[in-house]
Amino acid sequence: MKGSRDDALKLRLKTMIFTECDIEDQVPEEFGDDIMLFSDTSRLGLDSLDGLQISVGLQKQFGIRLVDSKEFRRHVTTINNLADFIQPE
Repeated sequence: MKGSRDDALKLRLKTMIFTECDIEDQVPEEFGDDIMLFSDTSRLGLDSLDGLQISVGLQKQFGIRLVDSKEFRRHVTTINNLADFIQPE
């Protein structure tokens, strides 16, 4: 199943991001799947340090290493995009 259609994977990703970035004033279940993670409209306030934390979380939980910043920015845009990268089919 493609990642963007896997609700359990998307919730796992949201939970990982919220945990790694210490987001406590929102709940993962209410965060949209197509909202840009690193934008003012996301209400998460993520910065480059959070990006590093997300990268560490992806490596710990999914065994995925995104060491190149361009690769990171290409795949970690929205929850749907990241889910499709992790689980393409």
